Amino acid sequence: MNLRDRVALNIQDLRRARGLSQGELAHRADVSRGHMGKVENAKFAASLDLLERIAKALNVDPEELFAKRKSVS
Repeated sequence: MNLRDRVALNIQDLRRARGLSQGELAHRADVSRGHMGKVENAKFAASLDLLERIAKALNVDPEELFAKRKSVS
């Protein structure tokens, strides 16, 4: 799995765990919902500034967005 896919899936997981819609997360991170959708679907490589805003909106340390994903057996 490449880094863009990992970050996208981590953002999705963290957002869902907090009960946020994609639109709500986008609003909190000051980005359009369409742009957030592209980040979450790994169609767009987010800037470090945007990743920092997303982490803040999710109330996590930015390094959590890059965490290795557990293997599914």
